[in-house]
Amino acid sequence: MKVLLTGSAGFIGFHVANHLLDRGDTVIGFDNFNEYYDPELKRRRNEMLIERDGFHLVRGDLNDLDALGEAYDKVGSGEDTRVCHLAAQAGVRHSIEHPDEFIKDNILGFQNILDFTKNREVGGLIYASSSSVYGDNKDEVLSEASNTDAQVSLYGMTKKANELQAEVYNRLFGLHVTGLRFFTVYGPWGRPDMALFLFTDAILRGNPMKVFGFGKMRRDFTYVDDIVDGIVGCLDTNPSKAVLNLGADKTEELMDFIGQIEKSCGVEGEKEFLPMQPGDVIQTRADVDLAREMIGYEPKVKIDVGVPKFVEWYREYYGI
Repeated sequence: MKVLLTGSAGFIGFHVANHLLDRGDTVIGFDNFNEYYDPELKRRRNEMLIERDGFHLVRGDLNDLDALGEAYDKVGSGEDTRVCHLAAQAGVRHSIEHPDEFIKDNILGFQNILDFTKNREVGGLIYASSSSVYGDNKDEVLSEASNTDAQVSLYGMTKKANELQAEVYNRLFGLHVTGLRFFTVYGPWGRPDMALFLFTDAILRGNPMKVFGFGKMRRDFTYVDDIVDGIVGCLDTNPSKAVLNLGADKTEELMDFIGQIEKSCGVEGEKEFLPMQPGDVIQTRADVDLAREMIGYEPKVKIDVGVPKFVEWYREYYGI
């Protein structure tokens, strides 16, 4: 296939690009290398990709129509073309402080993706939604049918808006479009604002960990390779319309997760227990039965395997 991959220098995008290139697909990467977190990580990821056969980079913003047009020109049209839209302004707490960035990039930018995909007759569109769309839902296990009306963050609101935008384009224009609700993705080359990165950094540098929710939260921690398998399965099957959960199908106590990090680091970290932050929820757990049925999704990597892989990468990358 030929795949336009937005957010190619991002955490998940980098791993998706490598997977697609490994199997011989052509990848047109699109990224603006914004500075929400350390852009050096994005540059390093991108340096590895541009050395590979089959990868082409277009640098630009989702609201730069000329740059987007250039990227779509490289993909072309037809049944063997896809758009994998992973670019977005991320960060639940960041969205509360900078709502304008999230409206511009996540809603208006996605509207441009929908229009280009329709007008250029690309074969299918996969886009990143988020478990954040469930907001303050109290269901013990979150399925695609669970209520998403109780939003608690601007970020979650923009992702729900994306699902509604995509639904309209499917109904009006028959666009093949699938949203994937990711649950707490972690792994090598991960984002510095995510819990695993922050905890590992604090432990190895001898700083106290800030443990919010007094350590009582539970999360469906999903290893990045499992997420990549779900994304690629969706690109291959190209459902006519769907919103699917991609998670580990298992919830972990936050303190158990921290314990696994400490074990992998070989040292117990100092902890500072704090209240929950605005936008956070107590628990997430994904029901992935629909993804199993539709795209053959099957999460495999548990935290006792995934966390040590991240810590090994972190030590090597930062020389610790």
